[in-house]
Amino acid sequence: MAERPSTSFPVDKIKVLLLENIHKSAHEIFGQEGYSVEAISKALPEEELRKKVAEAHVLGIRSKTQVTPAVLEAGTRLLSVGAFCIGTNQVALDAANGRGVPVFNAPFSNTRSVAELIVCEVIALSRQLGDRSQEVHAGVWKKVATNCHEIRGKTIGIVGYGHIGSQVGVLAEALGMRVVYFDVRATLPMGNNHSCATLDALLGQSDFVTLHVPETKDTKHMIGEAQIAQMKPGACLLNMSRGTVVVIDALAAAIKSKHLGGAAVDVYPSEPESNSDGFESPLRGLPNVLLTPHVGGSTEEAQEAIGREVARSLVRFVSSGSTAGAVNFPEIDMPPMRGGHRILNVHKNVPGVLTNINRIVSDHSANIQAQVLSTDANIGYLIMDINVDVSEGVRKGIAALPTSIKTRILF
Repeated sequence: MAERPSTSFPVDKIKVLLLENIHKSAHEIFGQEGYSVEAISKALPEEELRKKVAEAHVLGIRSKTQVTPAVLEAGTRLLSVGAFCIGTNQVALDAANGRGVPVFNAPFSNTRSVAELIVCEVIALSRQLGDRSQEVHAGVWKKVATNCHEIRGKTIGIVGYGHIGSQVGVLAEALGMRVVYFDVRATLPMGNNHSCATLDALLGQSDFVTLHVPETKDTKHMIGEAQIAQMKPGACLLNMSRGTVVVIDALAAAIKSKHLGGAAVDVYPSEPESNSDGFESPLRGLPNVLLTPHVGGSTEEAQEAIGREVARSLVRFVSSGSTAGAVNFPEIDMPPMRGGHRILNVHKNVPGVLTNINRIVSDHSANIQAQVLSTDANIGYLIMDINVDVSEGVRKGIAALPTSIKTRILF
């Protein structure tokens, strides 16, 4: 446990609720801090989660748990939410923002696992290995070379050149592939990867198209019938991003018509709630189609790293107020000051708030040692260190302001 000032709220009273078998690496970090941890192996339905979250200060989830506005409303003590995965679309981010609850995720930790699986599936599709394996399991010996190819010299098109997409590019280039990518942001190419000006330009030249984009209104159904029609005959489509990005019926039709030579899909518009539930998809049973159950980041290495990454972000917020890396919150990372008393305040982003807060501090004859304010369109987040122990009076004064959303003394 890092040395730090004593908090106003005893660390052993901080309750952490972890759902969906979050890796033990997170448990260890919370345990080292002295937090009380309750772990549940599955996602909880909304009403049950509302009851559980009422006592929690920190909530940790993976992709199945839905943190709705109603859940956030029930979490009257909730300080922060950690999504132990990349995606955060399962969390009502705007509602959390409005309640002063930052949400953290793991944008880095499973990039290698996903990138390796993409490369694996590119090779498998190019060699039709899924079909050959199923045939041999069924007692059929079908040794053929027709429509089976090396990937060396082929073009892979990466849609979304972020943490995962850029890693795919590095690995693909190392295997002798030509790499092109498209991203709505300006990004620095790795190695000899080349940027495409438009998605259409990428689709028309790629032998393999792999998708690595977040779920937004702009990416929903971004690969539909029209986009698939622009792909090269015999090309393959891979999706390990979000299930809503691809129109599944259009993909299935392109496989059946043999316009596309194959596909690999790991995410779906609708996914089973648990491992015991059945799975239906128009893609089932189609030739040279690899279907996996949302396992892109499911390696022991990735889950251990995710546990550490998110747990550390949550601990930093609880212990210092740092919101560095929060996906829905103004970012501040201010180190503790010796001999100071830290107050955290989330407030409505309207004019005059800081003036009112500083007046309260002055009225208590305190001196501000350090003060950082960061805002977004809706809220302001303030970390303030004062020099004398009048923090409780200052806290009460700030909390009484009509603009205040959440105020707490950290130490």
